[in-house]
Amino acid sequence: MNVTNDRFKDRQLHSEGDLQMVSTESKEYAEVPACQRIAENNHIITDFQTDRLLEKILQPANLNNAYKKVKSNKGGGGMDGMSVDELLLFLRDTQRKLIQQSKDGKYKPNPVRRVEIPKETKGEFRKLGVPTVVDRVFIEGNR
Repeated sequence: MNVTNDRFKDRQLHSEGDLQMVSTESKEYAEVPACQRIAENNHIITDFQTDRLLEKILQPANLNNAYKKVKSNKGGGGMDGMSVDELLLFLRDTQRKLIQQSKDGKYKPNPVRRVEIPKETKGEFRKLGVPTVVDRVFIEGNR
């Protein structure tokens, strides 16, 4: 076995103004500098665009729009077995609790249900993760 000690041979340094490659498939460049790093000793990162982002996400109007989007998309339930039709009643009962858990950083998404979707080629499947309908509301609220 031929082992080399030069583990970083293929890595390249980027200057602050360089753009980074989005993916190998698209062969396009992202509109962000390649060297955006977070220092290890920074505990709080603030930015005028992300300031109070959580409060904006958890606004009632935003969550209502997210609920409507999840309701219109329908789809199956996640691991908890709750359907989209049961979602409104559940959210009415637990809305304040879920929002407070999110603000406190205590909200934990539920496990994702794994399903296999058949591909166009015969006998092949694609794995898909299905979140619970409650988690989908929070996911949609972040978009």
